Amino acid sequence: MNLRDLQYLVALAEHKHFGRAAEASFVSQPTLSTQIKKLEDELGVALVERTPRKVLLTETGREIAQRARQVLNEIEQIRSIARRTADPESGSVRLGIFPTLGPYLLPHVIPAIRARFPRLELLLTEEKTEVVLRQLREGKLDAGILALPIHDEQLHQEFLFEEDFVLAVPEGHRLATHETLRLGDLAEQNLLLLEEGHCLRDQALEVCHLAGAGERSGFRATSLETLRQMVAAGAGITLLPALAVRPPVAPSADIRLVEFRGRAPHRRIAMVWRRSSAIARLLQQLAEVIKTLPRDLLVAHEATHPTRKPRSRARA
Repeated sequence: MNLRDLQYLVALAEHKHFGRAAEASFVSQPTLSTQIKKLEDELGVALVERTPRKVLLTETGREIAQRARQVLNEIEQIRSIARRTADPESGSVRLGIFPTLGPYLLPHVIPAIRARFPRLELLLTEEKTEVVLRQLREGKLDAGILALPIHDEQLHQEFLFEEDFVLAVPEGHRLATHETLRLGDLAEQNLLLLEEGHCLRDQALEVCHLAGAGERSGFRATSLETLRQMVAAGAGITLLPALAVRPPVAPSADIRLVEFRGRAPHRRIAMVWRRSSAIARLLQQLAEVIKTLPRDLLVAHEATHPTRKPRSRARA
């Protein structure tokens, strides 16, 4: 048994097709098939159930493939340790981020990251939270920027910031005349929301529950930009994160942004990585750079009234 055979098995488990697994492994299909058969002979068990249309792993094959992922991840950790010893701030970091944050956060933090880590290659993956968490556990990502809470004791969670929500309403909507809103003003309103799987949907539903509001039936958007366009077209109202309405995002003349009075609904963002990560120290330093994001980008008041001076903080 060698590491290459384990890589072939993991590729087969992921692609469930000899041809695609071989392509992903940069070998011919006969080579991959032969090595899988040799691995089965060596272990004395069937790992693969071959069907006319696709490949299925046996129960034993799935368990061994899962163990193989862990072994390959540990090997990569060893290589990372060696690379970091020579130059702690070089190499690459594979970072996952969810779609309703990535396009709006990254323009503000990437320049600071490049300035602090000029030799670091940042490889970005934009996926829903569930996918980012799975790829973290499998070792395909080094870290993720996600919304809290996250229930996984194997992951370190480094809090980054809180981001306020604002209410986006069409011009002409009765709530558009409000300077500010109480949460109770949303009672009996039906909001446009994202489809299942987006953490922003869950956050918006929590706000709806607190406010006595509901979800607009018959519509679920696939992206934040779809929500924005639907509001601009007068189809309904929705909640938008503060970063998603700040430059470089262009404002819409057809949308009125209304902030909440007092403590605005918000989401808490953290950077997470495996507690066993060989580059935990570097990831901590990366998180510290992201924490320097200016506060005025994250508060509802600055999103709805960007030209006004910030309100003074009440003294304790």
